[in-house]
Amino acid sequence: MTSAHKAYFIGGGIGSLAGAAFLIRDGGMPGAQISILDAGLVMGGSLDGAGDAERGYSMRGGRMLTTDNYECTWDLFKSIPSLAQPGLSVFEETLAFNEKHVSKAMARLVDSRRAKVPVASMGFTMHDRVELLKLANADEDTLGASCITDHLSPAFFQTEFWFMWVTTFAFQPWHSAVEFRRYLHRFMLEFSRIETLAGVKRTVLNQYDSLVVPLQRWLEGQGVRLLTDCTVTDLDHKTVDGIFEVIALHCTRKGQAEILQLEDGDLVFLQNGSMTDASSLGSMSMAPAKLKKTAHGSWTLWEKLAEGRPSFGKPGAFNSCVAQSDWASFTVTLKDPLFFDLMEKFSGNEAGTGGLVTFKDSNWLMSIVLAHQPHFANQPADVQVFWGYGLFPDRIGNFVPKAMADCNGAELLLELCGHLRFDPESVASANCIPCRMPYITSMFMPRAPGDRPLPVPPDTKHFAFISQFVEIPQDTVFTVEFSVRAAQLAVYQLLGLSKPIPAVTPHDKSLHAQFEALVKALK
Repeated sequence: MTSAHKAYFIGGGIGSLAGAAFLIRDGGMPGAQISILDAGLVMGGSLDGAGDAERGYSMRGGRMLTTDNYECTWDLFKSIPSLAQPGLSVFEETLAFNEKHVSKAMARLVDSRRAKVPVASMGFTMHDRVELLKLANADEDTLGASCITDHLSPAFFQTEFWFMWVTTFAFQPWHSAVEFRRYLHRFMLEFSRIETLAGVKRTVLNQYDSLVVPLQRWLEGQGVRLLTDCTVTDLDHKTVDGIFEVIALHCTRKGQAEILQLEDGDLVFLQNGSMTDASSLGSMSMAPAKLKKTAHGSWTLWEKLAEGRPSFGKPGAFNSCVAQSDWASFTVTLKDPLFFDLMEKFSGNEAGTGGLVTFKDSNWLMSIVLAHQPHFANQPADVQVFWGYGLFPDRIGNFVPKAMADCNGAELLLELCGHLRFDPESVASANCIPCRMPYITSMFMPRAPGDRPLPVPPDTKHFAFISQFVEIPQDTVFTVEFSVRAAQLAVYQLLGLSKPIPAVTPHDKSLHAQFEALVKALK
């Protein structure tokens, strides 16, 4: 590797942005030799956030953060300066914010009577505890491609623990038992505080403004080329002595076809698959369009590469059943504080301290969260924004006789007011933008060994995958950490760096006895 070599990242999500930063910070590569190519109009991938007070704000979601985990993420953001507080890093800025705004949810679950459900008890029977411990202690090879329902009895899925765990992490009963087991170990500390979400940490603003923008600004300052509206449709490659190497990128940039020829030694990082591919937005009067895999999306490119190459994984294991991987979210913009005032009175939490409020008897399993305001960098002081989602978008609502996926923003608000028993006048000023995401939990789909490629597959040269669909022992998908760790692993391996990567914190090892005692003690 010499300073003359270049690096190309296909996809502009947090993994690519992080990978570029690691190339510069730890690999010494000049930023001007790094290009990030993204099909969208802005960088950030799934960590998005857009809009304004007049058109309404929108974000597809927000990933959970903790400071007990996320080792690679915080290692990165200790290096990225805050845009709002000179002299502080993004990590330091985030830490200070969370010391000031502590999570302590007092209305985590709400039932059909509009009563706050007591959640000090997890609702486990002895049978539930035995099954959960057995699953937690099972070997991944033994679990294979099994589902959570293969290991836990029907009654378990009605416990308070299940409602809180799945709405915090977005699991479904039919998802991967292996991934569920990994979450039990990775987030073991959350057992003792899942009812208050005390372990959850928030960024100052939404994660696009608080994480993506400062990282992007730092990369731009280093000279990194950020190319938007640039779709990579194919890769030319050669195989010499069984070694796969990319030699050219076929792109459509701003509607024009281009071919980027690579030189020997250039690096290619591909974000294979996307949990927000084919997502669509609606409006107050229109439901989101029902899309499937886009013609030239990241799924398509991965499918092309994986054909005939077992070491490149099996994308079909993750994207072949939308009914098992989709859910819907919505973002609400308000110009009247009445709804926030009513929620504070009902929940006992000021905005930004309560976390998710889940309506456990909702047919859609709907949850909402009121973040600390403002939640967007350009949000006026007299405007409030909150976000919500439903895990069962195909089901008919309790108050609206339509499936959630078929509802416009006005209908979503009507359903929400029904669960809260709020007068619809409380959202009279609201602009609710619904969002449909057909592949949002595709990385949770049951998988077998080999379905996910390694970040740097064997028999490849100067090539890596970085996404939610690679194999990283012990770590958990659907987290910012997984994308950042995948990027760091790929960069270090391709550059041959000996600097240690932050390890997955072994909470389950150092506190194994406490873990078992805690589960056994849960009522």
